Amino acid sequence: MRFHSPRSVCWKAAWNPRHPDTGIEHVGLVGRTADSALLAIDEDGEPFRLAYRLSWDAQGRLRRADLRSCKGLARRRLALRGDAAGHWTDGSGTPLPALDGCVDIDIWPTPLTNSFPLWRAGLRVGERRGFRMAWVRAPELVVQAKAQAYTRCADRLYRFESLDGSGFECLLRVDEAGLVLDYPGLFERIGPAAATAKAQ
Repeated sequence: MRFHSPRSVCWKAAWNPRHPDTGIEHVGLVGRTADSALLAIDEDGEPFRLAYRLSWDAQGRLRRADLRSCKGLARRRLALRGDAAGHWTDGSGTPLPALDGCVDIDIWPTPLTNSFPLWRAGLRVGERRGFRMAWVRAPELVVQAKAQAYTRCADRLYRFESLDGSGFECLLRVDEAGLVLDYPGLFERIGPAAATAKAQ
């Protein structure tokens, strides 16, 4: 996926039941890059900040991810480099064999990275496919491999399944660019562009 014109996307966070609708993410998309800043309240009630920059190739395969988080006095950084064939290193070139087989990245908490397998797979309506994801949890910025699946239910509707034993699944509505509009109970797009997309 290439964004030929710069695009700005915002989501509000709804995933913390003790602080509903407290949190926002703003992402700038240009070409094959994304720059994001996110403010939210962690599950323990403490605010945190996450910033990340992603770059991907023409097939929607992640090649670079640079993340920074801040929570209280803790500052963390994470750099990942992918070769588009399921092999990863950190920012200094050290191999990360635990991520072998992962082509896509999934960062918590942002719905942006749900778009990567959708861009890459080109699922037909009714088709289901499993993916091995490099799953990053913020604000700790720890990464591990996780199995997930997507089913294309309609033109702009997908069923997401976490295959980690939790049984979590939900329906994701996306816009014409494959960017999430609604992630029930977790995220919701806001702003004029979101209103236009939902009206279509």
